[in-house]
Amino acid sequence: MKFIHLADLHLGKRVNGFSMLEDQKYVLEQVLETVAEEKADGVFLSGDIYDKQIPPVEAVRLCDDFLTRLAERHVSVYLIGGNHDSAERLSFGARLMSGSGIYLSPAYDGNVARVTVSDGYGPLDIWLLPFFRPAQVRAVWGEEAEEIRTCQEALAFVLGRLPLDKERRNVLLAHQFVSGGVVCDSEEHAVGGLEQVDAADFADFDYVALGHLHKAQHIGTERVRYAGTLLKYSFSEVGHRKSITVVELREKGNVEIRERPVRPLHEMRGIRGSYAEVTSRANYENTDTQDYVRITLTDEEDIFDAAGKLRSIYPNLMQLDYDNVRTRMHQGVAVSETEEEKDPLTLAEELFVLQNNKPMSDGQREYLRKLARTVWEEER
Repeated sequence: MKFIHLADLHLGKRVNGFSMLEDQKYVLEQVLETVAEEKADGVFLSGDIYDKQIPPVEAVRLCDDFLTRLAERHVSVYLIGGNHDSAERLSFGARLMSGSGIYLSPAYDGNVARVTVSDGYGPLDIWLLPFFRPAQVRAVWGEEAEEIRTCQEALAFVLGRLPLDKERRNVLLAHQFVSGGVVCDSEEHAVGGLEQVDAADFADFDYVALGHLHKAQHIGTERVRYAGTLLKYSFSEVGHRKSITVVELREKGNVEIRERPVRPLHEMRGIRGSYAEVTSRANYENTDTQDYVRITLTDEEDIFDAAGKLRSIYPNLMQLDYDNVRTRMHQGVAVSETEEEKDPLTLAEELFVLQNNKPMSDGQREYLRKLARTVWEEER
């Protein structure tokens, strides 16, 4: 059987104030074309369907249109919620839609939905495991799970209770941060590595369709794979090659994985140079000035209304900064990591140093880590 593996659509997302909705419509059309060309039997959607738990109406309409068109073509869809989704909202109408081949995973309640399909090689079990946190596992399983604190412990506990038939082919959809994965600025990071899980826990599955990390990649083995986003959602992804993952499962143990490139409506790229260089017709006339751009000016003096002037050439200017002697000395404009990108533990340690003029001790750091873990779990 042949499947299209997608994840992290983040429908309704805005990047630096720009709505990505038209860009998302554009790439979803390419997904539908790929489904038809590949004669795919189904589509895996591994979480973060929306960018927010309460998505804008336009994003819901786009998702509805996409799923409806797949159902009209008799292509099954297997969908789980991610950390950006509301599992309860996402699974509304799940029992009705299953009759049209759209299988939506409910919020984790101790059971993991399984859909069984068959082909010439026999039955194939598809397991739909939505994003969950340790607190949810403890709430469901009570005393059996009261010692669980990390996502690693929670995942091992949950997978260890699946009634897997290891003689059959098994596919798992999951939305987790697997250790060793390459991360991007556009992802949501947890403190202290609390979300990380071990790829070894997936050893019994023939294919693991992952979501959460935005770069397409495999972890350890080709069979444990992140589809990545269809679009670039931060300038840390400029060098990424966005793609649609095609997975073909034959007899047990025989899995073929391919990537098909995606054409964005607007490419994302960085431009660097002096104001005179960046605005020189000779330097931009053979480029697509409609791209989403980050411009780094190297002029020693700030240019008055630089953003306004540059947008007359680059209307989709997303970010403007300077790299010169002043900014390098003060580290105020062109820092490599903004405060918003630092995890809370790092920020707390920096505040401690400012207030006490000395670093934290190991004991203080461990206390802070435990406190952060408790707060993080309660908030989620």
